[in-house]
Amino acid sequence: MARTAIRTKLAAAASPAHAAGAWHGCPSGAVCISPRGAGWNNDRPSRVYGQGVSELYGQEGTHFIVNNQTDGWVDRLCYDSYGSTCDAYVQPPGTTWQEILSPMNSIKLSRY
Repeated sequence: MARTAIRTKLAAAASPAHAAGAWHGCPSGAVCISPRGAGWNNDRPSRVYGQGVSELYGQEGTHFIVNNQTDGWVDRLCYDSYGSTCDAYVQPPGTTWQEILSPMNSIKLSRY
């Protein structure tokens, strides 16, 4: 499938303080999605995900994705709802990306 998303790496890595606690409102050990806009939605993510596969509901347009996972967990965006047809890009822990989520239907969090 042709990829239309924009991928902008906004932060190379979280500081040790971020890894130990919340980062832009995303708790340690989670991946969070926030609507794009000023102030990261006041550091209130619209969705918080733990490990495994989760469907993306109501996440259209461009959003920020914060990977505040620990212990090497990564996330991938997937075209289907089951986490089996995923994008080739893997978001490592401690990074923030800007993505167009419209063509995506799930997010998969796993050990890389």
